[in-house]
Parts: sequence; C-alpha cells; structure tokens
Amino acid sequence: MAEGEQVKNRQIILRDYVRGFPKESDMVLKTGTMKLEVPRGVKGVVVKNLYLSCDAYMRLRMSKLVGSYVESFTPGSSKNAYPSLHLV
Repeated sequence: MAEGEQVKNRQIILRDYVRGFPKESDMVLKTGTMKLEVPRGVKGVVVKNLYLSCDAYMRLRMSKLVGSYVESFTPGSSKNAYPSLHLV
C-alpha cells in the first residue's frame, strides 16, 4: 500500500442505549474513507481491525450508567474497543 492511500473504513456506531442483550438493530454500520498514514513525528503503526469484541464489559457500557466507575458509551459516536487486528 502506498503511504497516505485512501481506503474504505467501516465503523460500528451505537444507535441508542441498550436494554438487555445488544441486538444488531441497536447498532449502525457507517462506511467512509480514511487515509492510511501515521502523522509526521509520531511513532506508531496503522492497524486493520478484524473483529470487534462485544463482551459483558462492553455490554455494560452500552447502557445508560449513572454513578458507575466506568462511563457509558455515547450513542452516535465510535467506540473504544480491544479488537483482534492485522498489522498493515
């Protein structure tokens, strides 16, 4: 891949807070593009996510939490996750 190449980028976005077990309808697949480049002066790598984990901890954060030690995800925004990945 050429440095700075534009590639398709897919994100799983939480539609609204989840009640009970998450369903596919609770999420939206957003497709866009992104540039494959690490900003100058930054030592890092570009990664490609293969799978998105949706374990009990993630499920907890998909609900509206009040007074919890962890913050809820914000509906409509991308999520922090710990994916399996492939170095590009």
